[in-house]
Amino acid sequence: MRARRTAPLRAVRGAPGALAVLAALTGLVSCTGGPSLEHRGAVTASPGDSRDLAIGSAGFTESELLAQMYAALLRRAGYRTRVLTVGNRELYEPALEAGQIDVVPEFAATFADWLNAKEHGPEAAPVASPDLTTTMAALRRLAAPRGLTVLPAGRAVDQNAFAVRASYAAEHRLRTLSDLGRAGLPVRLAAGDECVQRPFCAPGLRKTYGIDVTAVDPKGVGTTPAKQAVQNGQDQMVLTTSTDATLDQFGLVVLADDRKLQNADYVVPVVNRARAGGARPAAALDRLNRVLTTEDLAHLNEQVDSWRRLASDVAHNYLVSKGLLKKS
Repeated sequence: MRARRTAPLRAVRGAPGALAVLAALTGLVSCTGGPSLEHRGAVTASPGDSRDLAIGSAGFTESELLAQMYAALLRRAGYRTRVLTVGNRELYEPALEAGQIDVVPEFAATFADWLNAKEHGPEAAPVASPDLTTTMAALRRLAAPRGLTVLPAGRAVDQNAFAVRASYAAEHRLRTLSDLGRAGLPVRLAAGDECVQRPFCAPGLRKTYGIDVTAVDPKGVGTTPAKQAVQNGQDQMVLTTSTDATLDQFGLVVLADDRKLQNADYVVPVVNRARAGGARPAAALDRLNRVLTTEDLAHLNEQVDSWRRLASDVAHNYLVSKGLLKKS
């Protein structure tokens, strides 16, 4: 259900060497599916420790923030870093395998199922689950033959979330999705049009929670029109994400996913093993894992999306506030 992977291919703020890397990316992904397994030299390579590291961003706010924080922490650890914004996983994942991007922020469940579909076809049974340990094991099994190392997951999770009007929740005493199912209320859901058939959206709400989803209003995932439709009572619930910090502005509250319908989409750094698979990059990035929470990430998103601050500045200020960087 993640609807955030379509930004155009571009470099960030004239980063040194960015154009050369982007040119290489274009050549790389012109071959569908990326390099073949037989020719991936990184598959059996020892963990590497390159001094120059390219950090990839998928082009939406959250990914850009995470990439900027990764870059800053790796610079503090003595690496030369640059951030490249590459608009979708079909572009940056093959580049990550090839070592033209060295580090990317990912989401455990989404990336596991994406790699599984790439390896076994689009009809392959999902391997991710609501359990983080199970999901990470599946992700690492799929990533390792591609020369990728999946570092430990942090505390922050960005997964689907469902929100209703705060007044509606108070009126019907709703705190969880189970409460909504027991209430038997008809629910018109503002979401992306794919919600009609995705197991983690309308079908899952009906099956797991017994919620009477009468229709899906195709206004997108967490968009302003979708939230406004719930705010004004046209719809009763909106599909958004757990790091959406704008819900208060629309008088909305999230209902807890108490039966764990959603998969474990925790933030995880993924690195090219041959170039950044050593202990030092992992230790630098783990410093962020220990402090960054879902609530923190939502607030950082808000500063960029609502307050119109630069992602690089927001990332820097957060790291300084947590004692991970010195004030400049």
